[in-house]
Amino acid sequence: MAISRTREYEADKAGAEICGRPLWLASALERIQSGAARIDNHAAERNPATAHMFIINPLHAHAHDRLFSTHPATANRVAALVALAREMGEEAPQPGRARGPWA
Repeated sequence: MAISRTREYEADKAGAEICGRPLWLASALERIQSGAARIDNHAAERNPATAHMFIINPLHAHAHDRLFSTHPATANRVAALVALAREMGEEAPQPGRARGPWA
């Protein structure tokens, strides 16, 4: 599972480098997480082996053990993208301004 979590960080980094705006990707991840937290995905809960195919971990309704999580916490992914944005010279958003097209 740790390999899967590491790959998530690498995929986030590659996506941010391709689009050139890591904060946009961070914003999208936060929005997806917000929606996923409100919806129980019963099909994924019945088949937890498919969790790695989702952008955000779909397993939360039945409180599966985080040790077996295929995804790192969204907050950690966002923090890594914010750090990458700083490295790339992208400005932090102004208070009250959206970070990207999804926020």
